Amino acid sequence: MTRSKEPIFWSLFSAGGVVAALFVPVTIILTAIAVPAGWISAEGMHELCMHPLSRCYLFLLISLSMFHWAHRFRFVVVDLGLKQGGTFVAVICYGAALLATIVAVIQLVSA
Repeated sequence: MTRSKEPIFWSLFSAGGVVAALFVPVTIILTAIAVPAGWISAEGMHELCMHPLSRCYLFLLISLSMFHWAHRFRFVVVDLGLKQGGTFVAVICYGAALLATIVAVIQLVSA
């Protein structure tokens, strides 16, 4: 019996969905509402983003959300009728998520 890598992608999909549902609204409130409304100063937000735990938070938020997107988009494309190129679509989707994760690491480390 061959072993499938599918459970790994399903777990990334699930974790990304949970992270997106719980933490994206908080991030939106902080960056799009709290700073413009003056609840948090821009300098305070910058200091918060420079903290190592905030960088870990942003890394998990970005990378898991991207893998959630990749898995969902892959199955939407397959359901729309592109079943022949299933492996190609998977490589493109998960490759894009991996690339976005690498770019996020580079940006978070260099900032």
